[in-house]
Amino acid sequence: MSASRRIRKRRLATGIAALAALGIATYAWQYGSDDGPEIPGTDVSSKIAPVPEPIAQPTPPVPETIPDEQKPPPAETREITVRRGDTMMKLLTGNTIPRKEAHAIVTALRPVYNLQRMKVGQRFTVALRPDTDAAGSPRLVRLTLQPDPDRGIVLRHVPEQGFHAEIVERQLERRDSFAKGQIASSLYNAAVAIDLPIDVLTALIKIFSFDVDFQREIQSGDKFAVLFERFHDEFGEPARNGRIVWASMTLSNNNLEYFQFTPESGFSDHYDRHGKSVRKTLMRTPINGARLSSGYGKRRDPILGYTKMHRGVDFEAPRGVPILAAGDGVIEKIGRNGSYGKYIRIRHNSTYKTAYAHMSGYFKGLKRGSRVRQGSTIGYVGSTGRSTGPHLHYEVIVNDRQTDPMSIRLPAGKTLKGKDLETFQAHWPAVLERIALARDDRKLASD
Repeated sequence: MSASRRIRKRRLATGIAALAALGIATYAWQYGSDDGPEIPGTDVSSKIAPVPEPIAQPTPPVPETIPDEQKPPPAETREITVRRGDTMMKLLTGNTIPRKEAHAIVTALRPVYNLQRMKVGQRFTVALRPDTDAAGSPRLVRLTLQPDPDRGIVLRHVPEQGFHAEIVERQLERRDSFAKGQIASSLYNAAVAIDLPIDVLTALIKIFSFDVDFQREIQSGDKFAVLFERFHDEFGEPARNGRIVWASMTLSNNNLEYFQFTPESGFSDHYDRHGKSVRKTLMRTPINGARLSSGYGKRRDPILGYTKMHRGVDFEAPRGVPILAAGDGVIEKIGRNGSYGKYIRIRHNSTYKTAYAHMSGYFKGLKRGSRVRQGSTIGYVGSTGRSTGPHLHYEVIVNDRQTDPMSIRLPAGKTLKGKDLETFQAHWPAVLERIALARDDRKLASD
Protein backbone atom coordinates (compact mmCIF):
# COMPACT_ATOMS: atom_id res chain seq x y z
CA MET A 1 0.00 0.00 0.00
CA SER A 2 1.39 3.41 -0.93
CA ALA A 3 2.20 5.98 1.75
CA SER A 4 -0.44 8.42 0.55
CA ARG A 5 -3.18 5.77 0.78
CA ARG A 6 -2.23 4.87 4.38
CA ILE A 7 -2.40 8.55 5.38
CA ARG A 8 -5.97 8.92 3.96
CA LYS A 9 -7.13 5.76 5.83
CA ARG A 10 -5.83 7.06 9.22
CA ARG A 11 -7.56 10.44 8.67
CA LEU A 12 -10.94 8.68 7.94
CA ALA A 13 -10.73 6.56 11.11
CA THR A 14 -9.88 9.64 13.22
CA GLY A 15 -12.91 11.54 11.79
CA ILE A 16 -15.33 8.69 12.52
CA ALA A 17 -14.11 8.47 16.14
CA ALA A 18 -14.51 12.23 16.62
CA LEU A 19 -18.08 12.16 15.27
CA ALA A 20 -18.99 9.27 17.58
CA ALA A 21 -17.63 11.12 20.63
CA LEU A 22 -19.56 14.25 19.68
CA GLY A 23 -22.85 12.27 19.35
CA ILE A 24 -22.51 10.70 22.84
CA ALA A 25 -21.82 14.08 24.45
CA THR A 26 -24.85 15.63 22.77
CA TYR A 27 -27.17 12.78 23.93
CA ALA A 28 -25.93 13.07 27.54
CA TRP A 29 -26.49 16.84 27.60
CA GLN A 30 -29.95 16.68 26.08
CA TYR A 31 -31.37 13.91 28.29
CA GLY A 32 -29.51 14.79 31.52
CA SER A 33 -27.18 11.82 31.79
CA ASP A 34 -24.87 12.03 34.80
CA ASP A 35 -22.05 10.71 32.64
CA GLY A 36 -22.26 13.52 30.09
CA PRO A 37 -20.07 16.56 30.13
CA GLU A 38 -21.21 19.67 31.97
CA ILE A 39 -21.59 22.88 30.11
CA PRO A 40 -19.92 25.57 32.16
CA GLY A 41 -22.18 28.38 33.48
CA THR A 42 -25.42 26.39 33.03
CA ASP A 43 -27.56 25.24 36.03
CA VAL A 44 -29.49 21.99 36.18
CA SER A 45 -32.87 23.51 35.42
CA SER A 46 -31.64 24.71 32.06
CA LYS A 47 -31.15 21.11 31.04
CA ILE A 48 -34.93 20.27 31.46
CA ALA A 49 -37.36 20.93 28.64
CA PRO A 50 -39.72 23.80 29.75
CA VAL A 51 -43.39 22.99 30.63
CA PRO A 52 -45.84 24.87 28.39
CA GLU A 53 -47.66 27.74 30.11
CA PRO A 54 -51.52 27.24 30.48
CA ILE A 55 -53.62 29.17 28.01
CA ALA A 56 -55.27 32.08 29.78
CA GLN A 57 -59.11 31.92 29.76
CA PRO A 58 -60.99 35.09 28.89
CA THR A 59 -62.60 36.75 31.95
CA PRO A 60 -66.43 36.86 31.56
CA PRO A 61 -67.81 40.36 31.52
CA VAL A 62 -69.55 41.51 34.72
CA PRO A 63 -73.28 41.73 33.99
CA GLU A 64 -74.71 45.13 34.21
CA THR A 65 -77.54 45.73 36.70
CA ILE A 66 -80.86 46.01 34.91
CA PRO A 67 -82.63 49.16 35.96
CA ASP A 68 -85.94 48.53 37.74
CA GLU A 69 -87.84 50.41 35.06
CA GLN A 70 -86.55 47.93 32.44
CA LYS A 71 -87.49 44.76 34.39
CA PRO A 72 -90.71 43.00 33.25
CA PRO A 73 -93.48 43.70 35.77
CA PRO A 74 -94.47 40.72 37.99
CA ALA A 75 -97.53 38.62 37.20
CA GLU A 76 -100.79 39.85 38.68
CA THR A 77 -102.69 37.35 40.85
CA ARG A 78 -106.49 37.44 40.84
CA GLU A 79 -109.04 35.37 42.76
CA ILE A 80 -112.17 34.71 40.72
CA THR A 81 -115.53 33.72 42.25
CA VAL A 82 -118.12 31.75 40.27
CA ARG A 83 -121.53 33.43 40.15
CA ARG A 84 -124.87 32.24 38.84
CA GLY A 85 -124.77 31.81 35.05
CA ASP A 86 -120.97 31.87 34.82
CA THR A 87 -118.95 29.54 32.60
CA MET A 88 -115.19 29.10 32.60
CA MET A 89 -115.01 30.71 29.16
CA LYS A 90 -116.97 33.71 30.37
CA LEU A 91 -114.85 34.11 33.50
CA LEU A 92 -111.55 33.93 31.58
CA THR A 93 -112.49 36.39 28.85
CA GLY A 94 -114.01 38.66 31.51
CA ASN A 95 -110.55 38.83 33.09
CA THR A 96 -108.88 40.15 29.92
CA ILE A 97 -107.69 36.78 28.60
CA PRO A 98 -107.98 36.66 24.78
CA ARG A 99 -110.76 34.42 23.50
CA LYS A 100 -108.40 32.12 21.56
CA GLU A 101 -106.24 31.64 24.65
CA ALA A 102 -109.31 31.08 26.87
CA HIS A 103 -110.52 28.37 24.48
CA ALA A 104 -107.13 26.61 24.75
CA ILE A 105 -107.31 26.78 28.55
CA VAL A 106 -110.83 25.29 28.63
CA THR A 107 -109.72 22.51 26.25
CA ALA A 108 -106.75 21.67 28.53
CA LEU A 109 -108.94 21.57 31.66
CA ARG A 110 -111.64 19.24 30.31
CA PRO A 111 -109.67 15.95 30.61
CA VAL A 112 -109.02 16.52 34.33
CA TYR A 113 -112.10 18.46 35.48
CA ASN A 114 -115.77 18.50 34.52
CA LEU A 115 -116.42 22.22 34.08
CA GLN A 116 -120.16 21.64 34.50
CA ARG A 117 -119.44 20.82 38.16
CA MET A 118 -118.50 24.43 38.89
CA LYS A 119 -120.71 25.71 41.70
CA VAL A 120 -121.86 29.17 42.62
CA GLY A 121 -119.40 30.56 45.15
CA GLN A 122 -116.51 28.35 44.05
CA ARG A 123 -113.20 30.20 43.75
CA PHE A 124 -110.06 29.76 41.67
CA THR A 125 -106.87 31.78 41.20
CA VAL A 126 -105.16 33.03 38.04
CA ALA A 127 -101.73 34.65 37.59
CA LEU A 128 -101.67 37.01 34.60
CA ARG A 129 -98.91 38.76 32.67
CA PRO A 130 -99.53 42.48 32.12
CA ASP A 131 -99.94 41.71 28.41
CA THR A 132 -98.82 39.29 25.71
CA ASP A 133 -95.29 40.14 24.58
CA ALA A 134 -93.71 40.32 21.14
CA ALA A 135 -92.81 36.62 21.30
CA GLY A 136 -96.47 35.76 21.71
CA SER A 137 -96.26 34.59 25.34
CA PRO A 138 -99.74 33.82 26.69
CA ARG A 139 -101.52 36.19 29.02
CA LEU A 140 -102.17 33.42 31.59
CA VAL A 141 -99.18 32.24 33.61
CA ARG A 142 -100.94 29.84 35.97
CA LEU A 143 -104.46 28.77 37.01
CA THR A 144 -105.23 26.85 40.23
CA LEU A 145 -108.50 25.54 41.60
CA GLN A 146 -109.54 23.19 44.41
CA PRO A 147 -112.63 21.24 43.25
CA ASP A 148 -112.36 18.81 46.18
CA PRO A 149 -110.72 19.06 49.61
CA ASP A 150 -108.29 16.25 48.81
CA ARG A 151 -107.28 17.24 45.29
CA GLY A 152 -106.37 20.37 43.40
CA ILE A 153 -105.84 21.23 39.72
CA VAL A 154 -102.94 23.30 38.41
CA LEU A 155 -102.77 24.57 34.81
CA ARG A 156 -99.59 26.08 33.33
CA HIS A 157 -98.28 26.99 29.89
CA VAL A 158 -95.53 24.67 28.59
CA PRO A 159 -93.40 26.21 25.78
CA GLU A 160 -94.00 24.60 22.38
CA GLN A 161 -96.69 22.37 23.93
CA GLY A 162 -99.39 24.79 24.99
CA PHE A 163 -101.43 24.66 28.18
CA HIS A 164 -101.13 21.61 30.42
CA ALA A 165 -103.38 20.79 33.41
CA GLU A 166 -102.68 18.17 36.08
CA ILE A 167 -104.31 16.87 39.25
CA VAL A 168 -102.42 17.40 42.50
CA GLU A 169 -103.45 14.99 45.26
CA ARG A 170 -103.46 16.13 48.88
CA GLN A 171 -102.65 13.72 51.70
CA LEU A 172 -105.34 13.95 54.38
CA GLU A 173 -105.28 12.43 57.85
CA ARG A 174 -108.43 10.72 59.10
CA ARG A 175 -109.58 11.37 62.67
CA ASP A 176 -112.71 10.48 64.63
CA SER A 177 -115.01 13.28 65.84
CA PHE A 178 -117.73 12.80 68.44
CA ALA A 179 -120.72 15.08 69.04
CA LYS A 180 -123.83 14.83 71.20
CA GLY A 181 -126.76 17.13 71.81
CA GLN A 182 -130.16 17.49 73.41
CA ILE A 183 -133.19 18.75 71.51
CA ALA A 184 -135.09 21.74 72.90
CA SER A 185 -137.06 22.94 69.87
CA SER A 186 -135.75 21.07 66.82
CA LEU A 187 -132.97 18.74 65.74
CA TYR A 188 -131.57 21.44 63.47
CA ASN A 189 -131.28 24.03 66.27
CA ALA A 190 -129.71 21.45 68.58
CA ALA A 191 -127.13 20.55 65.90
CA VAL A 192 -126.28 24.21 65.29
CA ALA A 193 -125.81 24.71 69.04
CA ILE A 194 -122.97 22.15 69.11
CA ASP A 195 -121.51 23.21 65.74
CA LEU A 196 -122.33 19.91 64.08
CA PRO A 197 -121.46 20.32 60.36
CA ILE A 198 -124.52 20.62 58.12
CA ASP A 199 -123.43 17.76 55.85
CA VAL A 200 -123.13 15.46 58.88
CA LEU A 201 -126.58 16.56 60.10
CA THR A 202 -128.02 15.81 56.64
CA ALA A 203 -126.47 12.31 56.69
CA LEU A 204 -127.80 11.79 60.23
CA ILE A 205 -131.33 12.71 59.13
CA LYS A 206 -131.09 10.31 56.18
CA ILE A 207 -130.11 7.44 58.50
CA PHE A 208 -133.07 7.94 60.83
CA SER A 209 -135.60 9.11 58.22
CA PHE A 210 -136.76 5.49 57.76
CA ASP A 211 -137.82 5.26 61.42
CA VAL A 212 -138.51 8.79 62.54
CA ASP A 213 -141.10 11.38 61.51
CA PHE A 214 -139.02 14.46 62.26
CA GLN A 215 -142.10 16.69 62.22
CA ARG A 216 -144.28 14.84 64.72
CA GLU A 217 -142.09 12.46 66.73
CA ILE A 218 -139.32 14.80 67.90
CA GLN A 219 -139.91 16.21 71.40
CA SER A 220 -138.08 18.46 73.81
CA GLY A 221 -135.56 16.43 75.81
CA ASP A 222 -134.82 13.90 73.06
CA LYS A 223 -131.10 13.24 72.60
CA PHE A 224 -128.73 12.29 69.81
CA ALA A 225 -125.06 11.40 69.43
CA VAL A 226 -122.83 10.72 66.43
CA LEU A 227 -119.31 9.47 65.71
CA PHE A 228 -118.10 10.57 62.29
CA GLU A 229 -114.84 10.76 60.38
CA ARG A 230 -113.14 14.07 59.70
CA PHE A 231 -110.15 14.48 57.37
CA HIS A 232 -107.43 17.04 58.14
CA ASP A 233 -104.85 18.59 55.82
CA GLU A 234 -101.08 18.82 56.30
CA PHE A 235 -101.55 21.85 58.54
CA GLY A 236 -103.98 20.03 60.84
CA GLU A 237 -106.97 22.01 59.56
CA PRO A 238 -110.28 20.19 58.83
CA ALA A 239 -110.60 19.63 55.07
CA ARG A 240 -113.76 17.53 54.75
CA ASN A 241 -116.07 15.25 56.67
CA GLY A 242 -116.32 11.52 56.05
CA ARG A 243 -118.87 8.83 56.81
CA ILE A 244 -120.94 8.43 59.98
CA VAL A 245 -119.45 5.46 61.84
CA TRP A 246 -122.11 5.31 64.56
CA ALA A 247 -125.30 7.24 65.34
CA SER A 248 -127.79 7.15 68.17
CA MET A 249 -131.13 8.84 68.90
CA THR A 250 -133.18 8.60 72.09
CA LEU A 251 -136.82 9.50 71.47
CA SER A 252 -139.14 9.35 74.51
CA ASN A 253 -136.81 6.80 76.16
CA ASN A 254 -136.76 4.66 73.01
CA ASN A 255 -133.16 4.28 71.84
CA LEU A 256 -132.25 3.81 68.16
CA GLU A 257 -128.64 2.94 67.38
CA TYR A 258 -126.93 2.15 64.08
CA PHE A 259 -123.38 1.23 63.00
CA GLN A 260 -121.81 1.61 59.58
CA PHE A 261 -120.76 -1.70 57.98
CA THR A 262 -119.84 -2.94 54.50
CA PRO A 263 -120.82 -6.60 53.82
CA GLU A 264 -119.28 -8.79 51.13
CA SER A 265 -121.69 -7.29 48.58
CA GLY A 266 -119.67 -4.05 48.80
CA PHE A 267 -122.72 -1.85 49.50
CA SER A 268 -122.13 0.05 52.72
CA ASP A 269 -125.09 0.63 55.04
CA HIS A 270 -126.00 1.20 58.70
CA TYR A 271 -127.19 -1.71 60.86
CA ASP A 272 -128.54 -2.14 64.38
CA ARG A 273 -126.93 -4.46 66.95
CA HIS A 274 -128.81 -7.44 65.50
CA GLY A 275 -127.49 -6.85 61.98
CA LYS A 276 -130.75 -5.41 60.60
CA SER A 277 -130.36 -2.64 58.03
CA VAL A 278 -131.77 0.79 58.80
CA ARG A 279 -133.14 0.95 55.26
CA LYS A 280 -136.76 0.18 54.58
CA THR A 281 -138.47 -0.11 51.23
CA LEU A 282 -139.27 3.61 51.35
CA MET A 283 -138.20 6.74 53.22
CA ARG A 284 -140.98 8.48 55.13
CA THR A 285 -139.63 11.97 54.37
CA PRO A 286 -137.91 12.29 50.98
CA ILE A 287 -136.68 15.82 51.70
CA ASN A 288 -134.26 17.23 54.27
CA GLY A 289 -135.10 20.02 56.70
CA ALA A 290 -138.67 20.59 55.45
CA ARG A 291 -141.75 21.28 57.57
CA LEU A 292 -144.84 19.10 57.27
CA SER A 293 -147.44 21.69 56.28
CA SER A 294 -150.41 19.53 55.35
CA GLY A 295 -151.27 15.93 56.19
CA TYR A 296 -153.20 13.18 54.43
CA GLY A 297 -157.02 13.30 54.47
CA LYS A 298 -159.93 15.67 53.90
CA ARG A 299 -159.16 19.38 54.02
CA ARG A 300 -160.36 22.67 52.63
CA ASP A 301 -158.49 23.26 49.41
CA PRO A 302 -156.69 26.64 49.71
CA ILE A 303 -157.26 27.46 46.03
CA LEU A 304 -160.58 25.80 45.12
CA GLY A 305 -162.20 26.89 48.40
CA TYR A 306 -164.07 23.67 49.21
CA THR A 307 -163.32 20.49 51.15
CA LYS A 308 -161.76 17.65 49.23
CA MET A 309 -159.52 14.64 49.83
CA HIS A 310 -155.81 15.41 50.06
CA ARG A 311 -154.21 12.14 48.96
CA GLY A 312 -150.67 12.88 50.05
CA VAL A 313 -148.64 15.02 52.43
CA ASP A 314 -147.08 18.43 51.83
CA PHE A 315 -143.60 19.50 52.95
CA GLU A 316 -143.01 23.25 52.95
CA ALA A 317 -139.47 24.18 51.88
CA PRO A 318 -137.69 26.96 49.96
CA ARG A 319 -137.61 26.80 46.18
CA GLY A 320 -134.68 24.73 44.90
CA VAL A 321 -134.30 22.39 47.91
CA PRO A 322 -133.39 18.88 46.61
CA ILE A 323 -136.09 16.20 46.52
CA LEU A 324 -134.88 12.63 47.11
CA ALA A 325 -136.04 9.30 45.71
CA ALA A 326 -137.85 7.55 48.57
CA GLY A 327 -136.53 4.18 47.42
CA ASP A 328 -134.75 2.30 44.65
CA GLY A 329 -136.84 2.11 41.51
CA VAL A 330 -137.60 3.10 37.92
CA ILE A 331 -139.12 6.40 36.81
CA GLU A 332 -142.55 5.55 35.42
CA LYS A 333 -143.68 9.10 34.59
CA ILE A 334 -141.85 12.44 34.37
CA GLY A 335 -143.25 15.73 33.05
CA ARG A 336 -146.21 18.05 33.44
CA ASN A 337 -149.28 16.44 35.01
CA GLY A 338 -152.21 18.87 35.25
CA SER A 339 -152.68 20.47 38.68
CA TYR A 340 -149.62 18.57 39.96
CA GLY A 341 -147.36 20.73 37.80
CA LYS A 342 -143.93 19.21 37.20
CA TYR A 343 -144.27 15.64 38.42
CA ILE A 344 -142.35 12.38 38.85
CA ARG A 345 -143.72 8.91 39.68
CA ILE A 346 -141.35 6.06 40.62
CA ARG A 347 -142.22 2.35 40.58
CA HIS A 348 -140.27 0.62 43.37
CA ASN A 349 -141.67 -2.92 43.01
CA SER A 350 -144.94 -4.63 42.15
CA THR A 351 -146.56 -3.15 45.29
CA TYR A 352 -145.12 0.30 45.94
CA LYS A 353 -144.93 3.53 43.93
CA THR A 354 -144.20 7.10 45.04
CA ALA A 355 -145.14 10.43 43.43
CA TYR A 356 -143.63 13.93 43.73
CA ALA A 357 -145.44 17.10 42.56
CA HIS A 358 -145.13 20.91 42.14
CA MET A 359 -141.39 20.58 41.37
CA SER A 360 -139.42 23.50 39.94
CA GLY A 361 -137.27 21.19 37.84
CA TYR A 362 -135.80 17.72 37.42
CA PHE A 363 -132.33 16.39 38.10
CA LYS A 364 -130.32 16.51 34.89
CA GLY A 365 -130.49 13.43 32.68
CA LEU A 366 -133.57 11.80 34.20
CA LYS A 367 -136.22 10.45 31.85
CA ARG A 368 -138.88 7.77 31.73
CA GLY A 369 -137.22 4.41 32.40
CA SER A 370 -134.27 5.88 34.34
CA ARG A 371 -133.22 3.87 37.38
CA VAL A 372 -132.76 5.82 40.63
CA ARG A 373 -131.22 4.92 43.98
CA GLN A 374 -132.84 5.54 47.33
CA GLY A 375 -131.77 8.96 48.63
CA SER A 376 -130.54 10.26 45.25
CA THR A 377 -131.73 13.69 44.06
CA ILE A 378 -134.53 13.53 41.47
CA GLY A 379 -135.69 17.15 41.41
CA TYR A 380 -136.15 20.42 43.29
CA VAL A 381 -138.88 22.08 45.32
CA GLY A 382 -141.07 24.50 43.38
CA SER A 383 -144.62 25.81 43.01
CA THR A 384 -145.71 24.60 39.57
CA GLY A 385 -149.29 23.54 38.90
CA ARG A 386 -152.06 24.40 41.37
CA SER A 387 -149.98 25.62 44.28
CA THR A 388 -149.98 28.54 46.74
CA GLY A 389 -146.21 28.50 47.34
CA PRO A 390 -143.04 26.38 47.18
CA HIS A 391 -143.58 22.91 48.65
CA LEU A 392 -143.37 19.20 47.85
CA HIS A 393 -146.55 17.16 47.49
CA TYR A 394 -145.57 13.55 48.25
CA GLU A 395 -147.68 10.41 47.70
CA VAL A 396 -147.19 6.75 48.47
CA ILE A 397 -149.17 4.41 46.23
CA VAL A 398 -149.78 0.84 47.47
CA ASN A 399 -151.31 -1.56 44.95
CA ASP A 400 -152.35 1.47 42.85
CA ARG A 401 -154.11 3.20 45.77
CA GLN A 402 -152.84 6.41 47.41
CA THR A 403 -152.02 5.79 51.08
CA ASP A 404 -150.97 7.99 54.02
CA PRO A 405 -147.14 8.02 53.89
CA MET A 406 -146.91 8.81 57.62
CA SER A 407 -148.96 5.84 58.84
CA ILE A 408 -147.97 3.10 56.42
CA ARG A 409 -146.02 0.20 57.92
CA LEU A 410 -142.95 -0.22 55.73
CA PRO A 411 -141.24 -3.59 55.17
CA ALA A 412 -137.91 -4.04 56.96
CA GLY A 413 -134.64 -3.85 55.08
CA LYS A 414 -131.86 -6.39 54.68
CA THR A 415 -130.65 -8.46 57.64
CA LEU A 416 -127.06 -9.68 57.80
CA LYS A 417 -126.60 -13.45 57.83
CA GLY A 418 -123.83 -16.06 57.89
CA LYS A 419 -120.30 -14.79 57.45
CA ASP A 420 -121.45 -11.14 57.11
CA LEU A 421 -123.19 -11.32 60.50
CA GLU A 422 -120.13 -12.94 62.13
CA THR A 423 -117.84 -10.24 60.71
CA PHE A 424 -120.24 -7.51 61.82
CA GLN A 425 -120.41 -8.86 65.39
CA ALA A 426 -116.62 -9.15 65.52
CA HIS A 427 -116.44 -5.55 64.27
CA TRP A 428 -118.45 -4.23 67.24
CA PRO A 429 -115.70 -4.01 69.92
CA ALA A 430 -113.44 -1.90 67.67
CA VAL A 431 -116.26 0.57 66.98
CA LEU A 432 -117.16 0.82 70.67
CA GLU A 433 -113.50 1.52 71.46
CA ARG A 434 -113.44 4.31 68.86
CA ILE A 435 -116.53 5.83 70.45
CA ALA A 436 -114.96 5.68 73.91
CA LEU A 437 -111.70 7.26 72.73
CA ALA A 438 -113.46 10.06 70.86
CA ARG A 439 -115.80 10.71 73.79
CA ASP A 440 -112.86 10.96 76.21
CA ASP A 441 -111.23 13.50 73.88
CA ARG A 442 -113.97 15.97 74.86
CA LYS A 443 -113.93 17.47 71.39
CA LEU A 444 -117.09 18.40 69.57
CA ALA A 445 -117.44 18.19 65.82
CA SER A 446 -116.19 21.74 65.27
CA ASP A 447 -112.78 21.19 66.91
